[in-house]
Amino acid sequence: MNIEPLLKALSEALSGEGPAVQIAPDGSFILIPQGELGLPADSETEIAAVVLTSGSTGTPKRTMLSVESLAASSVGTAMALQGEGQWLLALPMNYVAGLQVLVRSLFAGTRPWAMDLSGGFTPEAFTEGALELTDKMRFTSLVPTQLTRLLNNPTAETLTVLRRFNAILLGGGPVNPVLLEAARGAGLNVVTTYGMSETCGGAVYDGVPLDGVELAIRDGRVWLGGPVVAAGYLGDADLTEASFFEEEHDGEMVRWYESGDLGELDTEGRLRVLGRVDDVIITGGLKVSATAVTDGLHRVQGVREAFVVPVPSTEWGQQVAAMVVASCSEAELMAGATSILEPHLVPKTVVFVSELPLLANGKPDRSAILATLADAAQAA
Repeated sequence: MNIEPLLKALSEALSGEGPAVQIAPDGSFILIPQGELGLPADSETEIAAVVLTSGSTGTPKRTMLSVESLAASSVGTAMALQGEGQWLLALPMNYVAGLQVLVRSLFAGTRPWAMDLSGGFTPEAFTEGALELTDKMRFTSLVPTQLTRLLNNPTAETLTVLRRFNAILLGGGPVNPVLLEAARGAGLNVVTTYGMSETCGGAVYDGVPLDGVELAIRDGRVWLGGPVVAAGYLGDADLTEASFFEEEHDGEMVRWYESGDLGELDTEGRLRVLGRVDDVIITGGLKVSATAVTDGLHRVQGVREAFVVPVPSTEWGQQVAAMVVASCSEAELMAGATSILEPHLVPKTVVFVSELPLLANGKPDRSAILATLADAAQAA
């Protein structure tokens, strides 16, 4: 794929000399003049990119990312990774993680390499793309499903190119601790990231905010603040006002975004994401964290991936349901889950699949998973 025209348009937008760029799923793009973005007439904010949210929890929103926000994110990433280098693009460019590979490359003055995704993400295509990198400093961004596929029966060549990356950013959803342990045990420098389109992608690395990023837990929810926070949603002033706000801190105004995630800080001050607010399952009057159930299932031998959601239940109001990718039997899964989890956390509905259904950006398709599990629960 020829990404030169896109890189040129992004470069002009990031320098404040061109209109904002919105990338389509096929890699084409449109240019949106600053005057059509709905910003106040006296606003000095320059929007560089408009990016869709993943849509994993509802209708995708068009998020406006400013030059300042993207620059702050790139600087913070370079500081966290201890340098700049060449990036391998392994994610769709129309979502924030893929866009950021291009943006970081432009700020670093390096040439990104876009792997061939025409046949989908495969270890062979990833390896071929990684072999094209020539810089001494090399980076890539992946989602957990991609890393799982790379580590499942990898060739010696795939492992070799993975170990050449100075860092592999891993985000876009909960990370199986078994996967993380296996990757690091294989000699890979995997850095877990947390963030969203509204924060220019990953803003917290391995539980620690990037330089300049503010992190707070308010009423159990994760809040992120600082220059990486987006300018708002294109064409939706009401949602912008409901999701973003500014407050004074140490004599300066800080812009904040209220996420839909629950979280806590550990004894070292590192962020631990506990799951989405709407993934709290109330079954028989008890509150169940979908993330806690997922973590437990990931510790059962043979389970590679698990996705847990609430489904309606006549008896319990809601019940815990899980879709899993595993080499063990259902009986073995339930026995393992029962030994690890408290009784009310053990899923009552389980569907085995060879692969989780995914969105175009590689994240699990929550809506599709929820529909399948609800049907299975009703049939049972």
